[in-house]
Amino acid sequence: MSHSEATTSTDQAGTDPSHPAQREVRNPEESRLKALLEPAVMANRLYLEDVAIQVAGSHRVVHVVIDLPQEETGGVSLDVIAEISRALSDILDNDPRTDGRPYDLEVSSPGVGRPLTEPRHWHRARGRMVKVNVIQGENLTGRIQSVDDDGVTLVPEQEVKKGMKPKQGDPVKIPFDRIRQGKVEIEFSHLHEAVLEDEYNGPSEEA
Repeated sequence: MSHSEATTSTDQAGTDPSHPAQREVRNPEESRLKALLEPAVMANRLYLEDVAIQVAGSHRVVHVVIDLPQEETGGVSLDVIAEISRALSDILDNDPRTDGRPYDLEVSSPGVGRPLTEPRHWHRARGRMVKVNVIQGENLTGRIQSVDDDGVTLVPEQEVKKGMKPKQGDPVKIPFDRIRQGKVEIEFSHLHEAVLEDEYNGPSEEA
């Protein structure tokens, strides 16, 4: 018996063990399940970001994080998450190598607070305002203009007096190997989207 839950990710990168940035070592069962589930995710034109397993006694929770392809912008809709949850639950129910232990399946999409740790994350954030910590350089806040194989081009926001409209500087190219950390900045125009991604818990579905 399985139980699947369609949710969007909450911004808990510092405490969430299913977050890719928090786990340096993947156990063999997580790798096996990722290989098992990935074809179904790709068939729905989605990207399988991560699979993580939490075990509590005889019970386990399978966390699956999906995302849109890097060439697309926006977020994964709740309807799509619910649909892929049902498909992945069916696959797990019929897994020939399962040990028979009950599990909960939780499928989510990355929240806006996800650290930008891979080139594809920067592609997905095109057009968004980001804060970048630079190695051996001045930290920058600016809007992503473009992303290529070598790095990110930002249009930086220059500091102005309070109440004045922000000014934009000249585009700056930052190589990936000089980026220590990057994170999307929440803007008023994206506030509704951020609230949905960070606070919504979708309906549970018994598989």
